[in-house]
Amino acid sequence: MVQKMITPVILSGGSGTRLWPLSRKAYPKQFVQLIGEETLFQASARRVDSPEFGPPVIITNSDFRFIVKDQIAAISVEAETILIEPEARNTAPAVLAAALQKLRTDPDSILLVAPSDHVVPDMAAFRAAVQAGLSAVHEGRLVTFGITPTYPETGYGYLELATPPEGETAPVALTRFVEKPDAQRAAEMLATGRYLWNSGIFLFRAADIVAAFRQHTPEMVSQVEAALDQAQSDIGFLRLAPEPWAGISDISIDHAVMEKADNLSVVPFGAGWSDLGGWDAVWREGVHDAQGVQLSGQATAIDCSDVLLRADTENMVVVGIGLKDIIAVAMNDAVLVAHKSRAQDVKLAVDALKKQGVRQATDLPKDHRPWGWFESLAVGTRFQVKRIHVHPGAALSLQSHFHRSEHWIVVEGTAKVTVGEETRLVTENESIYIPLGAVHRMENPGKVPMVLIEVQTGSYVGEDDIVRYEDIYARGQGAKG
Repeated sequence: MVQKMITPVILSGGSGTRLWPLSRKAYPKQFVQLIGEETLFQASARRVDSPEFGPPVIITNSDFRFIVKDQIAAISVEAETILIEPEARNTAPAVLAAALQKLRTDPDSILLVAPSDHVVPDMAAFRAAVQAGLSAVHEGRLVTFGITPTYPETGYGYLELATPPEGETAPVALTRFVEKPDAQRAAEMLATGRYLWNSGIFLFRAADIVAAFRQHTPEMVSQVEAALDQAQSDIGFLRLAPEPWAGISDISIDHAVMEKADNLSVVPFGAGWSDLGGWDAVWREGVHDAQGVQLSGQATAIDCSDVLLRADTENMVVVGIGLKDIIAVAMNDAVLVAHKSRAQDVKLAVDALKKQGVRQATDLPKDHRPWGWFESLAVGTRFQVKRIHVHPGAALSLQSHFHRSEHWIVVEGTAKVTVGEETRLVTENESIYIPLGAVHRMENPGKVPMVLIEVQTGSYVGEDDIVRYEDIYARGQGAKG
């Protein structure tokens, strides 16, 4: 019998805070190059880019949809479907939407559900573990993957097995899910040999997981079906309908289904894994010298040991002297300094900044858009200076502003600029003025990136002061659309 291809379902809508300031709500860790030459999202897509897998179904949100498309295109991976969640509702609705959508085209489909922000260095071992789980899937079981623990981690949930696993990849029965323990309990569980870390990776037939949802959360099934029935295609994406989606519970697949199901199996996996749930995990998984020093960017360590020093902005320099067990991450708008043992408390700092209304809690200086990106260089009460980078062949929307005028100076490449009825080329060291209220557009007609400096002046320079008339990216109105 020919083995059926497995459809990967990649969850990429999360907005983790424990890797702040590098990971923020506006641009979370899965899209950042943290370890290696690719982003975590790209590594996740490449992990399932082999003959036993079909094209992936990717689930994300509206703000990240073009980042997803650009990053998989950069590694020559093509998605089967990119589902757009109207708003975050945790993993249960996302997985259910993918399963229901896949059932409509392939009733016998097998799904591998995986987050997009994990590190799994040994791709061959991972694929072998997936193949090992298929025997349980063919028996109608829901399979999860448990990571062989190497230390008493308190930041992960655990899976309790009925007996210690006999082999590295043979499926075993699951007794129960265990919430994140304290240090003493984690050490006790590790000593028994019957506990694995909960990876949040699952393998099952689409029909079986939908049946489990119908049994344990039937109201969610009808709501997600309605969101799919009313979904709209949008230039390569499938947007789930917002009205039925808004009423869905915010709940993980563990709490909604897995902890209630009685047909679960676990495949143990011990070939290396991390969810990079904190800067301490980045230090463990990254490359460091004999003194445990891990450097990134323009970072220098003098008489340091077991430290992570990271400069994540050009022209930013970080120097550590006489440090031990310290994390220091510097960007041009925020700096984190923490003891490695307090890495899990970074989220507390983000919560505190949010309460203070600090923009850096969620937003980055560099704002990514489908046409490229911009960053604010200076902001005053009645002005803002930006650097704008436009990809070759890309174009901003045809737009106008109520409260500001703009002055553009091209510093790299050539811009095709429309102001009112006039369109002309603006080359390096040339500028053009956009009066308040004028309908205008900027395009890059060339083969190389175009960069310009934009000076905004007016009574209000917020990103939501924009009216779009035409947009090749179909973003609608609002700051990002």
